[in-house]
Amino acid sequence: MTEPLIRLRGITKTYGQGEVAFQALKGVDLDIDASDFVAIMGPSGSGKSTAMNTLGCLDVPTRGDYLFRGVAVQKLTRDERARLRRKYFGFVFQGFNLLARTTAQENVELPLLYRGESAAARHEQARAALASVGLAGWEHHTPAELSGGQQQRVAIARAIVTNPELLLADEPTGNLDTQRGQEIMQLLTRLNVDRGITVIMVTHEADMAAYAKRVVRFVDGRVESDRRQAQATVVEVA
Repeated sequence: MTEPLIRLRGITKTYGQGEVAFQALKGVDLDIDASDFVAIMGPSGSGKSTAMNTLGCLDVPTRGDYLFRGVAVQKLTRDERARLRRKYFGFVFQGFNLLARTTAQENVELPLLYRGESAAARHEQARAALASVGLAGWEHHTPAELSGGQQQRVAIARAIVTNPELLLADEPTGNLDTQRGQEIMQLLTRLNVDRGITVIMVTHEADMAAYAKRVVRFVDGRVESDRRQAQATVVEVA
């Protein structure tokens, strides 16, 4: 059997010390295969956001083992984790996190700028990424000139412009109405199915989690359930 893309074993995360210490994760075991689409759910304070930060190498566990492609992430330095993120990860956030005074294309080019790509290469790849999320022709619009759904598409284009293996989406539909939210979920589904990008998504919305192949539910810092959906929501994306 092939090794999973991600393997967590005995992951704990404690904030603070002594009497004020709070254990956000309490021995989490979790495997995620390449090309999976996992929705992480749970009530406030359940540990799902801490788990997402750990998976995204934005935080390190207090104890336990995190293997990504067989590499022990918890043993990496901060710079090594940053290089891992730049090479393999893409991030999508509830608040879009776009630069207000720059165009859609310039926002999408940012990860390529950090990689040291030439201007010509950045322009070409950013335009291609925007076209792949249905925003061809919108390259020179600023966020203020875009709807919420369009802004999230720009954010997704920015996340995938580097061709990541893993896309981490934190409440990607939380600021959108139902129709725009479904459009974003259809887009994530297409990226997962057509391009094989592994998607891990935190959401509190059951109808959005229905698009995932698998739902992992956190309660009180532990994995309460981990179930594969009998049939994820079927979508047709143009």
